[in-house]
Amino acid sequence: MKLLRILLYPFAVLYDIVTSIRNYFFDTGVLKSTKFNIPVIAVGNLSVGGTGKSPQIEYLIRLLKGTYKVAVLSRGYKRKTKGFQLINDSHTTEDVGDEPMQFYRKFKEEVYVAVDSDRTNGIEQLLTLENPPELVLLDDAYQHRKVTASSYILLTKFDDLFINDFILPTGNLRESRRGVKRAKAIVVTKCPEKLSILEQDELVRRINPSPNQEVFFSRIVYNEDLGGIENLQLKDLTRSKVVLVTGIANPSSLLQYLNERKINFHHIKFPDHHHFSEADVSKIQQQYEALEGKNKFIVTTEKDYVRLEGKLNNLVYIGIKNEFLGDENTFDTLVKNEINKELCNE
Repeated sequence: MKLLRILLYPFAVLYDIVTSIRNYFFDTGVLKSTKFNIPVIAVGNLSVGGTGKSPQIEYLIRLLKGTYKVAVLSRGYKRKTKGFQLINDSHTTEDVGDEPMQFYRKFKEEVYVAVDSDRTNGIEQLLTLENPPELVLLDDAYQHRKVTASSYILLTKFDDLFINDFILPTGNLRESRRGVKRAKAIVVTKCPEKLSILEQDELVRRINPSPNQEVFFSRIVYNEDLGGIENLQLKDLTRSKVVLVTGIANPSSLLQYLNERKINFHHIKFPDHHHFSEADVSKIQQQYEALEGKNKFIVTTEKDYVRLEGKLNNLVYIGIKNEFLGDENTFDTLVKNEINKELCNE
């Protein structure tokens, strides 16, 4: 695989040229980018793969929903519908995608959740609602230049920093590292819990933010209470037989965590955003039934749970949340200041 990526280097150079020209055209106004009269915060990354966008979006929802009428707009990756969809109780995961459905189920009484691959149209449709949003969070939209966001939050994973990567297909970057300049906040995600101040300072030095940028560090925290079955906790799994099912980009952090908690499991891995077929469900159920004893569970992620709920016996999920390492208030203040600045400019 490494050799193949090296051989594909000429295509990476070509891809870099194409994406750089595209960004230049948007920066100079040759290509149209729409700016809306409400704050729009774009959350995303430079690389493909899981950098923790969903828990970051949920963090922002919790931070802002009490002050503003918030809408979350995603493209609805791998959904089977087209165009704009304002999610309601009649929608399924197949209709709108797993992550948007996850947001909806958790926050439907407090925020709008919608999907549209055309983010410009999506925001326009949201603004026609009887009680329109005052603020829009764009999920996975760092490269969606047809909308000019008020501010950009760039995520980069601790063990796969964009500064160490190269553009596709030789590396995993969707665009050149130069794209970092659009970000107001750079969040290093999935950090070790005990990342020292000295280590953080060294990473900031390597990232080399511009004077108008700030770098933050966050980690993933796993919920002790499991979802799907009441009064079941993560510690209960140490005395159980477990089939772990994942359909996420990179389950390595979860696997490491379960091993640290001394939970024995058989792992069945599927691709990211996988639509589980009847054959897949049958395979998982057979593995579950093959486990000895009565104290056994099928464990999955929250994102996978919304696609598997009701299809398997004793199915539970491990929820996660984003937690900043020591500078949460600074991040919160930055986000709110950017919103207030945009509102004052209207």
